[in-house]
Amino acid sequence: MKIRSIIPAILIPCAVSAALTATVSATITLDMIAIGNVGNAADTTTYGSVSYAYDIGKTEVTTAQYVAFLNATASTVDTYQLYNAGMANMGGTGVGISQTGGVITNFSYSVTGGGGNRPVAFVSWFDAARFSNWMTTGQGTTTETGSYTLADAVLGSTVARNVIVGGYYIPTENEWYKAAYYNPGTTAYSLFPNGTDAITIADANYANPTGTTTDVGTYSGDPSSYGTFDQGGNVREVMNFDADAAGGVLLRGGSYTSGSSSPLSSASRTLSDTDFETISTGFRVSVVPEPSSALLAMLGGSFLLLRRKR
Repeated sequence: MKIRSIIPAILIPCAVSAALTATVSATITLDMIAIGNVGNAADTTTYGSVSYAYDIGKTEVTTAQYVAFLNATASTVDTYQLYNAGMANMGGTGVGISQTGGVITNFSYSVTGGGGNRPVAFVSWFDAARFSNWMTTGQGTTTETGSYTLADAVLGSTVARNVIVGGYYIPTENEWYKAAYYNPGTTAYSLFPNGTDAITIADANYANPTGTTTDVGTYSGDPSSYGTFDQGGNVREVMNFDADAAGGVLLRGGSYTSGSSSPLSSASRTLSDTDFETISTGFRVSVVPEPSSALLAMLGGSFLLLRRKR
């Protein structure tokens, strides 16, 4: 397990394929898990093979972490609608994010109901991409450049991952899948993201046992084989397609509202819109710490059809 912290980013051109380097340290920190075993075989589902080393969030991005992002980037005006009014009461229990201040300007955001360690919800692909940009560029006020160039994203245009060494990204489907289901010790895949082919409500937050989300890492006895938490249940997670983009994004992992364990399994994947936001949808991030020819080829060709949020 790694803890990555961020300082003001210095983006430096690299010799390889115009890659940039994010040198970072700062306001919030994210626990990251190193995912090695480069070049592992894909699962029978065809997913899970990754040809480079990377890190992935040990947990989903939390409400407290997202509040720090909002106060940095959406306090004067929330230009990109990073705050959703539904965030005020995520899970229907008074836990969430409050927005105070003016009608359209001068906002302040805070955690309510003691839910700072709950996963943030009501977030879209756009929100996750802008959070990634903010992390990559040093947690200042930048949301439109960094890991993704978003300012001109419109229906029918393409937005690729920018090649930034150490940059933060929305995980690709293969990155997320490998961290959830691959066992590096056995080189096999499990059906569920707790390292086994069976799961119950004692192992993950699904089938609404608590009526809401739980703190990230609550099911500490049931990590994935790599050591990530909550890739099954709690909230569904936004991720990028790897190659089969047909407009939209993917959701995986199921949520506390899932009626059975099926949505938590490796067989379950859902196509959604890039601006889709619900009470049970969140995200985690990935980091690629070192460049490689395989990585540069993947990032250069990993495109996603987008439309402007709302």
